[in-house]
Amino acid sequence: MRMRPVSLAEVAGQQHLLRAGSPIVALADPDATSPGAVSIILWGPPGTGKTTLAQAIARSSARRFVELSAITAGVKDVREVMQEAITQRDLYGQTTILFLDEIHRFTKAQQDALLPGVENGWVILIAATTENPSFSVISPLLSRSLLLTLQPLTDEDIGMLLDRAVADARGFAGAVSVADDARASLVRLASGDARRALTGLEAAAAVALSRAESDADEDSANVSETEDGLTEVSGDDVAQAVDRALLRYDRQGDEHYDVISAFIKSIRGSDPDAAVHYLARMIEAGEDPRFIARRLVISAAEDIGLADPQGLVIANAAADAVAFIGMPEGRIPLAEATIYLATTAKSNAAYMAINQAISDVRSGGFGRVPLHLRDAHYAGAKRLGHGKGYRYPHDSDAGILAQQYLPDELVGRRYYAPKALGAERDVAARLERIRRILDGR
Repeated sequence: MRMRPVSLAEVAGQQHLLRAGSPIVALADPDATSPGAVSIILWGPPGTGKTTLAQAIARSSARRFVELSAITAGVKDVREVMQEAITQRDLYGQTTILFLDEIHRFTKAQQDALLPGVENGWVILIAATTENPSFSVISPLLSRSLLLTLQPLTDEDIGMLLDRAVADARGFAGAVSVADDARASLVRLASGDARRALTGLEAAAAVALSRAESDADEDSANVSETEDGLTEVSGDDVAQAVDRALLRYDRQGDEHYDVISAFIKSIRGSDPDAAVHYLARMIEAGEDPRFIARRLVISAAEDIGLADPQGLVIANAAADAVAFIGMPEGRIPLAEATIYLATTAKSNAAYMAINQAISDVRSGGFGRVPLHLRDAHYAGAKRLGHGKGYRYPHDSDAGILAQQYLPDELVGRRYYAPKALGAERDVAARLERIRRILDGR
């Protein structure tokens, strides 16, 4: 891109990585020739400056710079770079920086080929990735590199880049102006991606210039110009050039897990607006609606529970509706279930009860089934005492009789602790009466 910064001083954002003495600043120092510089992995969303930082280092540093892309390069290319790096070091005392873009696209075997060069100091590796390195980069390479995380650019950063592109000789050199509403739209639509912001500006400017030329040919009095006679990019030009905001969402990556996590936590936290927002992000990104529906069913059982038993019914109904009618109409029952679960009473008592019971069982906290509860329907069962002393609850007017149901080792153990919320408030009062009868009080 012609507006790509030529030095670190021009880089927008990422100031937490550009402080004096930081690894990136040290690599870009033209007076630093020490071969002991650390390799780094740049991790961040698209358009946040990973390649920009690497190329700014290349322009500023006295070190030899080689650039590869994991999309097109292979092990053979890596080995050739390593061999040439050794030659340059031995003959000329020159250190080589290897910039490898999209390192997550390298297989484990391909990443293994980088290890000797990094470990022996043949090259200083600068690797860039949009995927979480914990999952996409092999552990030996991670342990030999410094992981630096890039953040999405702020609105102020994006605005500054747009202003620079309008004024700079590498951009429009002042040939156009941008209306305030158009600038605000470009900032919003970029979603923190510098590349998208500049591409949107270029497309919107092309629309504005084409319209101005057409209006001039028709000798129209409606040509959109500023007082200086410049063609002005309007909000309508941006809307025509860029139809929707960039949505950062990878169904196999971090955003998939981060957004679904925020979705469930927003429901649990009783915020329907946030929950619907995250639902919309998943729908727009093409997430499998069945996955969303399954998560709603889980949420209804885990976080709503018996505070509102209807929650599970509605979540299941939404899942059935999505399977029956498909998308895009399926978004409606998904939204209905999401809002219902977010706004209803919450209780995780049933969830906690089964977890605690399973924990006891796994740790050996169980005993034999009491004799009076054992199956007495097969030959010889009565001789073993099975069923002897069992009291039939329906023989009581209350439908409950004092009787031990837990194994001897667990008598008195309580797993279910209902909360005084929603329908579970009534359950709590009823359960207290039940337990008094069961205990013979």
